[in-house]
Amino acid sequence: MPRRTSRNTPDRAAPIGAQTGSPGSPTPHEPPSDCPLCPRLHTFRHENRTRYPTYFNDPVPFFGRNDARLLIVGLAPGLHGANRTGRPFTGDHAGLLLYGTLKKLGLARGTYHERSDDGLELIGCAIANAVRCVPPGNKPLPSEVTTCRQFLTATIRAVPNLGAILALGKIAHDSICTALSVPKKDHVFGHGATHTFERIALLSSYHCSRLNTNTGVLTAPMFEAIVSKAKSAAGL
Repeated sequence: MPRRTSRNTPDRAAPIGAQTGSPGSPTPHEPPSDCPLCPRLHTFRHENRTRYPTYFNDPVPFFGRNDARLLIVGLAPGLHGANRTGRPFTGDHAGLLLYGTLKKLGLARGTYHERSDDGLELIGCAIANAVRCVPPGNKPLPSEVTTCRQFLTATIRAVPNLGAILALGKIAHDSICTALSVPKKDHVFGHGATHTFERIALLSSYHCSRLNTNTGVLTAPMFEAIVSKAKSAAGL
């Protein structure tokens, strides 16, 4: 679990091009620490700083390197997952399936310990969220998705060798379409769907949330198959 030394100098993940953990200055593709752009999310983060003072409680940055060929995009940090640890999909059920699958397919190495300093490394891929801050009830408002899209767009631009993007869930899929300036009506979300643009393939999966896996909407073999497909599309 990351330790916050002071409110003015929080532990932050390193800027794009690094794996994780070491302090670094915010970059154009990341929101500023304590980002104020979405008032509801800003208020919620401050409430959580009181409730959970040891949590990260800031916009959760991109995880990976800027030479990645595959970008995986989720929805938003979970309250007791990424909002706690400061790394996407780290600390909750979704991370167990995601990072377990990435390791199985050779897209990650090391041991996943549900904390940002576990030494886990990504290989050829990177991970970000469509909304960088934890939303109440795990449900960002459409306006919050729109506001945060500037950082998603900047992230995509900051990873110049991308061959594929894997969207986890419809909200992430739709936000990626808008970020890429392609019409959603012509690029409909569906598990296993693939859309190819000039140089990037967009693939979609049901989100690897506990709800989806517990109800059988998404199984481990289904998820492994779509991640494997995305790996191939990225040229990895």
